[in-house]
Amino acid sequence: MTAQALAAQPQAHGSFTTGQLQKRTPYLVLGLTIAAVTAIAGLLSSASGTAINFAAVAVLAAVTYLAAITTLSAAVEGRRRALDRLVTGIVTLAFLVAIVPLVSVTVEVITLGSNRFDAEFFNSSMRNISGAGGGALHAMVGTLLITLAATVISVPFGLLTAIYLVEYGRGKVAKIITFLVDVMTGIPSIVAGLFAYALFAIFFGPGVRMGIVGAVALTVLMVPVVVRSSEEMLRLVPNELREASYALGVPKWLTILKVVLPTAIAGITTGIVLAIARVIGETAPLLLTAGFTTSMNYNLFEGRMQSLPVFVYTQYANQGNPASAFIDRAWAAALALILIVMALNLIARLVAKYFAPQQSR
Repeated sequence: MTAQALAAQPQAHGSFTTGQLQKRTPYLVLGLTIAAVTAIAGLLSSASGTAINFAAVAVLAAVTYLAAITTLSAAVEGRRRALDRLVTGIVTLAFLVAIVPLVSVTVEVITLGSNRFDAEFFNSSMRNISGAGGGALHAMVGTLLITLAATVISVPFGLLTAIYLVEYGRGKVAKIITFLVDVMTGIPSIVAGLFAYALFAIFFGPGVRMGIVGAVALTVLMVPVVVRSSEEMLRLVPNELREASYALGVPKWLTILKVVLPTAIAGITTGIVLAIARVIGETAPLLLTAGFTTSMNYNLFEGRMQSLPVFVYTQYANQGNPASAFIDRAWAAALALILIVMALNLIARLVAKYFAPQQSR
């Protein structure tokens, strides 16, 4: 058969040669689906005399849209493209469902926390305050001091453990340490608080409540996170850098100090900051170990020390008169805690960007 005859024959249309929906078609289908479902829900609610259930409308609209766009795509584009659009729609729907609680909590905390987010809240404590007024300065100071002490204790232990596992650890000892770190990663926070309380009760007697006890409890929670994050960052350092250093006669400890750590410092710092953000909102261990108070306390080794999570709990649990004042203070403290965690995450990103090794082009 000649080439002209082959060219004259009609071409078969497979899944890769079929038509294609316009870019605005999915959005048009989505809009029509939402409008139709909302109209039907409105008619049903008018007939029954009840309000529209917007959650049910959203679910029904999502299911209807997925069915409509998949059917339309299968008719125009073929089965492969239709399946791709279906999976894309399901993934997008899952993402939207996942961020709904986050957005809801954020809006709720900002709305209710702004009622007492004023200067008095940040420059006064709850000493001699039984009703309205007062602030959470003592809780903020306690949170910063306890978290700082926990960071000072946990970072050296965690970083040195990670260095041992990556650079020196071999055999059963390294496997046992890795197993214990994995176990510590999943322990409940209240168990860490019980451990710290029992440890200090041996020396100071039952009923001990101090800021340093809370710092030790947070250390138990921070160490496995620091170990895991630092270990992963150290393993990402190319072995060629180590071998080049050894070839120049540099001892192993100095290679780790001058080559390995500077290369991985961005990821290590990010992991440390994220570990701080993970423990700064713990309530149960601090309630058990540091207790709560209404006065300022700058000494970690003497007396009870308030923290923001415990402050939120006590304001809700021990509401006085008027109850709205206690609730407003709790929401304001929750907003302050969220802002602190957000600031720590931003610092982690900036540190990672600043210390990241510059790659040559």
